[in-house]
Amino acid sequence: MDLKDFQSVARRQLGEGGTFSTGRPVAIGRAPGRLDLMGGNDDYTGGLVFESTIREATFAAAQLRDDGAVVLANPQMAASGWDPLVTVSLDDLDDETAVRDFAGRSEALRWTAYTLGCLHYLRSRHADRVRAGLSLLIHSDVPLNKGVSSSASVEVAVMKTAAHAWGIDLRGEELATACQWTENVIAQSACGIMDQIAVTLGDEGCVLPMLCQPACVEPLVSLPQSLQVWAVDSGVSHQVSGIEYEAARAAAFMGYKLICDLEGIPVKEDDSGPIARFTDPVWSGYLANLPPSLFRARYAAKLPETLTGSEFLRLAGMHVDPFTPIVPEYRYAIAANTRYAVEENHRVHLFSELARGAGDDSERAFRQMGELMYQSHYAYSECGLGAEATDLLVQLAREAGAASGIFGAKITGGGAGGTVAFLGLKSAADAFQSLVRRFGETRGFDPYVFEGSSMGADRFGIATLGY
Repeated sequence: MDLKDFQSVARRQLGEGGTFSTGRPVAIGRAPGRLDLMGGNDDYTGGLVFESTIREATFAAAQLRDDGAVVLANPQMAASGWDPLVTVSLDDLDDETAVRDFAGRSEALRWTAYTLGCLHYLRSRHADRVRAGLSLLIHSDVPLNKGVSSSASVEVAVMKTAAHAWGIDLRGEELATACQWTENVIAQSACGIMDQIAVTLGDEGCVLPMLCQPACVEPLVSLPQSLQVWAVDSGVSHQVSGIEYEAARAAAFMGYKLICDLEGIPVKEDDSGPIARFTDPVWSGYLANLPPSLFRARYAAKLPETLTGSEFLRLAGMHVDPFTPIVPEYRYAIAANTRYAVEENHRVHLFSELARGAGDDSERAFRQMGELMYQSHYAYSECGLGAEATDLLVQLAREAGAASGIFGAKITGGGAGGTVAFLGLKSAADAFQSLVRRFGETRGFDPYVFEGSSMGADRFGIATLGY
């Protein structure tokens, strides 16, 4: 759906019985989904990530009201059996716990955590501006649970558009951080910030590098014209709130705490920013700041391969990630997830530099970029984040080989299903389509293919509904 299509949808909601009143401005914002080319689970450990946008996006339209009501209209929710129309009062947004509890009342209301959470954030921090009710219409064509940040797309579109309607200028890192807070605290999903930054600051035809400490954004990178990025849905749903993702994240923080304990480095809470975290005087709380050579030389052999949650707490005393629980009986892959955090950051730095320096005919660089993607993919499996379907897609890429113009592939985002990214030559489109057909025939469904990119939320800005 493009802007004109969404304006037509919103215009049909004008007047009696619709979402919007006539004669008042309606603000429209847009945020795309994102494709994780390299970096994935390296964001919450302070690594470099390399993210692009996708064509699919969420649109949000917002209009102020006189009656103090907050009306959320999301007609697409009906197809999933969820409530497509939700009304609360402006005062209901005042209490963080009440907003979280409202979204948790039933599965049919779960989606409101990502929207009412944004409105609560604005109300709690800009009470002088958020004094009128709001009507909000949402439409998204970002597929759910595919590992392409459907939640960040909704959050950023809603937060930016609602903020504009209330006279608040929210953009860049501030906008992304506000949306990450919503997902961490209200939706209770333990995401890092890379998704929200990517859909806010990305742009068409570019890849966005960002060092997640917490959000050091680097200049956009244009890949060589001869290269193409595709992505394929594996058919296996991914959820950031799933046990595999949470366990992998928790295990990385367990490894970090054990390394600090080995060195006698104190770890303490850092309350300097809006997102809760822990820090230390050597690595600033980020595993990515530990060089791979030092990790291999001093710590790799000393980390336990696995520990149960209760074993870890007896050994380390406390858990230093505010957003993942420790399950006493669960066995965590500590060594693999700690190693991933350290080495993936190194891989992404190499990939980024190769991408910046490669020309249109730099096949040696392209092959190295593809090899880094393969390494990243297999590291996901070591962390417990692999899936049979995503492994098959990567295997098919390997079988096609660089001779066909397909250089690499990897599982993306949080892993445990979701989407696989591919890197190849534009001239390899036929080889890629053949690969997709083989995968679909093997798995018995028609896989969704992501191709192309689009502008991020800040680049899109705010449009209005024409009468």
